[in-house]
Amino acid sequence: MSKRNFRLSALIVAVLLLTGIASGCGGLASNDIKIGLLNEMTGANATMGTSAANGAKMAIKEANAKGGVLGKQIQAVIGDNKSEPSESANAMTKLTAQDRVAAVTGVFASSNAIAASSVAEGSKVPFLAVGATNPKVTVDDKTGKVKEYTFRVCFIDPFQGTVGANFVLNTLNLKKAAILVDNSSDYSKGLLAFFKEAFVKGGGSIVTEEAYLQKDQDFKAILTKVKAANPDVLYVPGYYEEVGKIVKQTRELGITVPVVGGDGWDSPKLAEVAGAAALNNTYFTNHYSVDDTSPVSQAFVEAYKKEYGQAPDAMAVLGYDAANVLIDAIKRANSAEPGKIREALAQTKDYPAITGATTLNTTHDAVKSAVIIEMKEGKQVFKATVKP
Repeated sequence: MSKRNFRLSALIVAVLLLTGIASGCGGLASNDIKIGLLNEMTGANATMGTSAANGAKMAIKEANAKGGVLGKQIQAVIGDNKSEPSESANAMTKLTAQDRVAAVTGVFASSNAIAASSVAEGSKVPFLAVGATNPKVTVDDKTGKVKEYTFRVCFIDPFQGTVGANFVLNTLNLKKAAILVDNSSDYSKGLLAFFKEAFVKGGGSIVTEEAYLQKDQDFKAILTKVKAANPDVLYVPGYYEEVGKIVKQTRELGITVPVVGGDGWDSPKLAEVAGAAALNNTYFTNHYSVDDTSPVSQAFVEAYKKEYGQAPDAMAVLGYDAANVLIDAIKRANSAEPGKIREALAQTKDYPAITGATTLNTTHDAVKSAVIIEMKEGKQVFKATVKP
């Protein structure tokens, strides 16, 4: 091969390599803008992660049908954190370093979101969490500083815990609480702390506090202690798999008092695990109710049913809202460059989301209302809306 031809071949190879690299950088030089959907697709919280992913995919599908954003189609890149913090960090690393997404949305569990946020911050890729409610998701626990690239579209546990405590004190009119906390979960421990603080401040007392771990199966030993303490309410800030078993075994031991919890309860599997009858006289705080009668909410519910053959849960709605907030930020940034998307996200104000007008505050959290859900014969029934 002559020197001239060798140089020409080398130039062509270099151009192809550079083109390939550019086409993977957040969709900047490709026909698509890549958005990562990182969720609990398998593992203990799979129903919630799948719902969040379904909501996001529906939002992306609708946006693409309207022409996409910035003249490009949006490509969803799926990541599975397997309901584990370490896998959440691994999946986020793949999305940011290998898939070169422009931004990431998803994640329900706070422990998984905290792990994912560490990678997002290091990679300088915007991460918009869906349902992770622990304050440590957006604020560094060690420094107290707001994480630059991490945001969320849901309310946080200081609000949710207070709502739950006030509901028990002022609506159920109960004063003696027993608490079961998942010691392996940042979400459960955080929600417990805020509920406990508000409950005691409001005149209630904690008669016993027992701990369990995620994936535990038999809770009768700690529930026997609960029964001996004679509470008039049981507070269980956990996830649906363990909560379902706890409620079932609570009723089997003859404990008939109300059981109250948080948004981690929201899954169709809760009734499957606990049994419909056992769930009577139970309540939980949540982000959304399908009983919302607003036209925009009902239109979403019908569209989701048509797309997936079932009614949406709160995680589906939050997944949909988060993807739309992210798409809106890309439009306002007029760029798929991660830094500019981050700036636009920080300026989000009064976005008309299904779960309510969404403004991201100085700690990158959404300020919005909560709802109280009552379980009746295995079905969710809207009870009340509580504003911040």
